[in-house]
Amino acid sequence: MTTSDSLVPANALADTLRAAVFAARVHAGHRRKGSAAEPYVNHVLEVAEILATHGAPPAAVIAALLHDTVEDSDQDPEPCTLQHLEAAFGPEVAGIVAEVSDDKSLPKEVRKGLQIRHAAKASDAAKQLKLADKISNLRSIAASPPKGWDHARRLEYVGWAGRVAAGAKGANPALDALFDATYREAVRRLAEEG
Repeated sequence: MTTSDSLVPANALADTLRAAVFAARVHAGHRRKGSAAEPYVNHVLEVAEILATHGAPPAAVIAALLHDTVEDSDQDPEPCTLQHLEAAFGPEVAGIVAEVSDDKSLPKEVRKGLQIRHAAKASDAAKQLKLADKISNLRSIAASPPKGWDHARRLEYVGWAGRVAAGAKGANPALDALFDATYREAVRRLAEEG
């Protein structure tokens, strides 16, 4: 069964909205690191919108809404787990989230290196999610950089995002092109500032 105005299955739309509500609840008290300190849920909504606009599969869009719930709720009274996501959204979505999630017990530099190494081995859905996440983050770095991030730190992030994206490309040419344009814009803006 599909909705009357599109080819999106009605249950995919309901599942997507259910994931958005779930993410909003998990991220209710979370803020982005940028100077604007916007609600964190704005990030996951943007990542999901990027994927939906560029033809990613519904499971990837749903996983986009949930991709930071496990990592970012680790200090919450009731942390979200991959098991929670699997029970609520199924093994495919939980698997995509697992592929793009960092193990926060590892040092930050180790996690960053693992993202670069794992990107090329990820499923197509996880590659698309990783690219959309980096696109959103690059936009944020340019528009509302995290407090305390000087020019060098922002430049380092942009370079690292490019290395992660190099392994994640190939699953969705339109998304690859959007990443490249976003990357070039971030580099241009940083060059103007430098």
